[in-house]
Amino acid sequence: MADVLVDRADAVVTITLNRPHRRNAITGSLVEELIRALEDVARTPDDRAIVLTGAEGSFCSGMDLSEPLLPDVLTFMNRVGQLCTLLHDIPRPTIAKVAGPAMGFGCNLAFCCDLVVAGEDAVFGEIFAQRGIALDGGASWSLPRLVGIAKAKELVFFGEQVPAVEAERIGLVNRVLPNAELDAFVAQWAQRLADGPTLALSMMKSALNASFETAFRRAVDAEALNQTVAFGTAEAKEAGRAFRERRPPRFRDG
Repeated sequence: MADVLVDRADAVVTITLNRPHRRNAITGSLVEELIRALEDVARTPDDRAIVLTGAEGSFCSGMDLSEPLLPDVLTFMNRVGQLCTLLHDIPRPTIAKVAGPAMGFGCNLAFCCDLVVAGEDAVFGEIFAQRGIALDGGASWSLPRLVGIAKAKELVFFGEQVPAVEAERIGLVNRVLPNAELDAFVAQWAQRLADGPTLALSMMKSALNASFETAFRRAVDAEALNQTVAFGTAEAKEAGRAFRERRPPRFRDG
């Protein structure tokens, strides 16, 4: 049985972590399968939005520490870092759909996505201190940007589990839904993104991801270059026609 399931429907790619007997804990083989799935999406123009989720009521319980980190810890963690970087930088909008536990690396894997939507039973936990290990999954970068440096330190020093409603209140997640409404809401958001202007969204994503490392002057210079490219695209031309014809733009027709 595959550790990662990939489903395509109407330009939305749903990638599911599929080790439910271990609450979708991460292993070396799962990392490699997930990297291959994301690389395949990156080179497939018809794949326009990504939903990342976990099988059978859990998102991801973190690293599966019952298995050895092969061939050695540094090589394994560098490969994990490549996975996180690929997910963070991929030129497609991404949504983490989180039900149940998102612990340790699993928590931070969700935060590598552009948007996080959680069911009401979701729980997030930066449990590294409880295991006597350091942060991974990009948490040292993502957490301060999501909640501020002081709150990030509180989360990682104490390692307390944060229920979905509190996670939304402090800015870790975008939305919290009743469990019965989670799938439909994420499907609607993903379809809106898939129907949107893929090139423009990818440029927005890249610019926002770089914003904390970029001076204001450099940011506006980069925006000028992005806008120069954007105005010449089929997406912008279709949006102009749609505006004149008083109809919604059809970005996927081009």
